[in-house]
Amino acid sequence: MKELPKNPEIDTGRRDALRTTGTAVLAGLAASVLPGIGSATEQARRAGVSEVSGSLGTRLQGVQHFGLTVQNMDRAYEFYTEVLGGTEVMRDGDFQGERIHNTLLTDQEILARERGVNPLTLGVPDLKGGAQRLDVRFIQFDNVVIELLQYRDADQPMGRGNAFAEPRDHMSPAYPRSMHICFYLRDDVDFNVFIRDLEAECAHRGMTQVRANRVVTVANEQQRLAAPLEANSNPITEGQSDGWTLIYCKGPEGEQLEFVKALGPVKKTFQDAFQAHLRKSRAVGMG
Repeated sequence: MKELPKNPEIDTGRRDALRTTGTAVLAGLAASVLPGIGSATEQARRAGVSEVSGSLGTRLQGVQHFGLTVQNMDRAYEFYTEVLGGTEVMRDGDFQGERIHNTLLTDQEILARERGVNPLTLGVPDLKGGAQRLDVRFIQFDNVVIELLQYRDADQPMGRGNAFAEPRDHMSPAYPRSMHICFYLRDDVDFNVFIRDLEAECAHRGMTQVRANRVVTVANEQQRLAAPLEANSNPITEGQSDGWTLIYCKGPEGEQLEFVKALGPVKKTFQDAFQAHLRKSRAVGMG
């Protein structure tokens, strides 16, 4: 459904191997993390049925990945693999042509026509004509994949080239349509020390954009850095979220990140909900 890259530097044999490996990794992940999910789909496949009936939700296997469009691919890749410890599943790139352009950008082109403006003014790259290209890298974590995407001009090098457009200036999480990526800390990890070490590691790598919030009021960057260690996280000890600890943090691309721990009552709440979801999915598969 998408044109293969036309960059001779990409080894097609390596790409095929990566795609095969990535498929195996994701299939194994779905089987180990979400047992029973998609059982109706599997039964239908074995029976030669082309489509599973029922509600839309019963036809899903869960969330496959979160996508993040970046300004600097190599910087984002370093953060998610070397700092946070993700593993590359595969990379591909130099995507161009009518099919991939229409697949990704049709709605924005229609909006541009309705407004009577050049699509470029709405941040629509010209993948169709090949003036711009798309590169992607997939990063595996324990329970989800993150896809990094970079749109660049055709004459820019893959990974290291300038982005097609400027990043958005206003990144408040309160804006509608804003999204964030949340990472789950192990139960035995000291949350406050983790945030301290994360900021120190990123500063060492020159990723000065990586900044975590504090739970005390600060007026500038100096005060944020001078805040006490215990201000690096917000533990909730009452209500439905009892046992939840969190902090918001900006990533190297200005993206909104969250780090959480779930202990005590709230951990049981999520575990019970997960088991209920599995039982529901198994019941559908046996129906």
